[in-house]
Amino acid sequence: MATRPISPEDHERIADAIRAAESKTDGEIYCVVAHASDGYFFPAAFMAMLGMLVVSLGVGYGLEAWWLSIRLPHFVIAEFLALASVLILLWALPALRIHLVPRRLRYQAAHANAMKQFLARNVHRTPARTGVLVFVSIAERYAEVVADSGIDSRVGQQVWDSVVRDLTAHAGDDRLAEGFVKAIEAVGAVLAEHFPVSTGDSNELDDHLVEI
Repeated sequence: MATRPISPEDHERIADAIRAAESKTDGEIYCVVAHASDGYFFPAAFMAMLGMLVVSLGVGYGLEAWWLSIRLPHFVIAEFLALASVLILLWALPALRIHLVPRRLRYQAAHANAMKQFLARNVHRTPARTGVLVFVSIAERYAEVVADSGIDSRVGQQVWDSVVRDLTAHAGDDRLAEGFVKAIEAVGAVLAEHFPVSTGDSNELDDHLVEI
């Protein structure tokens, strides 16, 4: 997924896209991009320990099959040294951790972060419950559109799935800012159809992309 930093010009383009979309609807659009949704040290360490256990069993059986022997204290010391080396490596190189974590756990962490941002940024506090969060977590290669209850009652999940597919495709091509702009336009069109702008509508959420 995207690795190029989002420039100030890109931030302004995204903010302009939010303002343009919200000018046609009573709904509110909020955008968040997370560089990672978890540190993953403990999940990665657990998976590394499982891998080491499997390798150790294989080595033990192999030594026995080849009529070789190693004293138990030496074997245990070698195990502890290997484990310590792996833990130090995971601590020193955080970028390695996520590669040891199953995709399902990565997606769970990213989804949990999306829901956390939805609540923390008060996207759920609009009077008509018409807030929408467009969320991307780069490390996990994950994107999600979280719509409040007022929208979910009228818009099917397949609509948001289409927005997410387009957004992740842009991010995969390292065009994350363009992906956000397209996603905002698509979400804005849906909101304008179901919740057109009314007299006295006010802007309730900030119109910019938040990086965390």
